[in-house]
Amino acid sequence: MPDATILVIEDDPDIRGLVVALVERAGMQAREAADGRAGVRAFFEERPDLVVLDLGLPELDGWQVLDRIRDLSDVPVVLLTAEGEQMKKVQGLEGGADDYVTKPFGREELVARIHALLRRRRRDGGEGEVFDDGVVTVDGARRRVTVGGRELELTPTEFRLLVALMRNRNQVMSQLQLLEEAWGNTDADPKQVRLYVSYLRRKLNEAGVDPIETVRGFGYRYRIAHPSRPGTA
Repeated sequence: MPDATILVIEDDPDIRGLVVALVERAGMQAREAADGRAGVRAFFEERPDLVVLDLGLPELDGWQVLDRIRDLSDVPVVLLTAEGEQMKKVQGLEGGADDYVTKPFGREELVARIHALLRRRRRDGGEGEVFDDGVVTVDGARRRVTVGGRELELTPTEFRLLVALMRNRNQVMSQLQLLEEAWGNTDADPKQVRLYVSYLRRKLNEAGVDPIETVRGFGYRYRIAHPSRPGTA
């Protein structure tokens, strides 16, 4: 993907230099920033296709940078996390990141994850599908979800997961199928599917519906949504 621009926000010069070299070696353009404030400025100036973001940044930390990116954009974000920081990975995904890579990371793994996210974004970018089961409505062109006419705030990954489930309504979707449709990468960790299904269920339930069914041993199925009492899922 030679026309893709990747913004690398990392304060460690060795790691930042490595990621930049890997990106450029893969034929993409790289931009870099050494702290959170410079990263936010570079994001708005460069409008990159994907961001590689370290969480432990000076000036503004990675969480603040992620929040500012998500305020205006659903551009894919890959987090760089230290080994053993499981809760940070979970918080990052819940906060709107698309994927994470644990340091020290495999060079091929990082490039493969970047390529997968870019492929998925380009595949989904032109879709204007609309799904409506009478209660839940998804407007793909406007990236908008409503439940009973009220807008539901979803992260980009939660949105893609809901689209994948509604597109295959009443069919059982395995974790691998959901990884392919919502993540664009069957090599991603299947735990992400379970994690994001729980996030999506919670938001839908808080809005008064519970249309996602777990089919034990097989996967998940989207059923016609019926109004229910919040908190019953």
